[in-house]
Amino acid sequence: MNARSVTVLVWGENRHEQTEPSVAEIYPDGMHNAVRRGIEHWLGERATVTTATLDDPEHGLTEEVLVGTDVLTWWGHAAHGEVSDEVVDRVHRHVLAGMGLVVLHSGHYSKIFTRLMGTTCTLRWRSANDRELVWTVNPSHPIARGIPHPIEIPAQEMYGEQFDIPAPDELIFISSFTGGEVFRSGCTFRRGNGKIFYFSPGDQDYPVYHHPDVLHVIANGVEWVAADPPRRDLPASLRQETGDFGRGHRGATHDKGAAE
Repeated sequence: MNARSVTVLVWGENRHEQTEPSVAEIYPDGMHNAVRRGIEHWLGERATVTTATLDDPEHGLTEEVLVGTDVLTWWGHAAHGEVSDEVVDRVHRHVLAGMGLVVLHSGHYSKIFTRLMGTTCTLRWRSANDRELVWTVNPSHPIARGIPHPIEIPAQEMYGEQFDIPAPDELIFISSFTGGEVFRSGCTFRRGNGKIFYFSPGDQDYPVYHHPDVLHVIANGVEWVAADPPRRDLPASLRQETGDFGRGHRGATHDKGAAE
């Protein structure tokens, strides 16, 4: 657990809340604010949390903002294509350099997640008011700390296999649904110097982001993906002499003057 305060930016598309009265009733100030409150509740003084949305200038993801962000959480669904490629390039660079990323639910189809995974990230789905049980398969992982086994979500969209992602570095949760489907619902990945946590529960049509256990998992994920100590350097190519065994080098993110 990090003793320092983690700077978190909760990013939400915030389109369903504006166009669909049923969603606005569940999330009157947006899903992003529901997620923000959950992180604040579970992490308290260990996190400083702000929000940004798709319609903000540069989607609220300017270079200055990202430089000061330890962890970015991402929720999108209806407007993945409206996210600027320039902004995606910027976020991608910061993740590789060490910024943590938590991708939620339909963010699996976001430009940033598919780019980091290098796959289609397709899956099976059914929006039919399913019950979801989230089973912990790696109870020793920090993201599973304090999480009941299983989490019961009474109403949720079904996500099922095959989920076209690379084999996760760590599988923490799997979910089962009323139709018998299963899904790898909590996975971690490492890309460059950055850590990524994907967590699937959370749909605009259901109050999943008011569920305390779901929010607890997200908060644990935020702490886990945060680099400790903070770092923001892209891995670099360094020339090394035969036989020096790297003496004098502190790693691929240092001694950049020696990089080719």
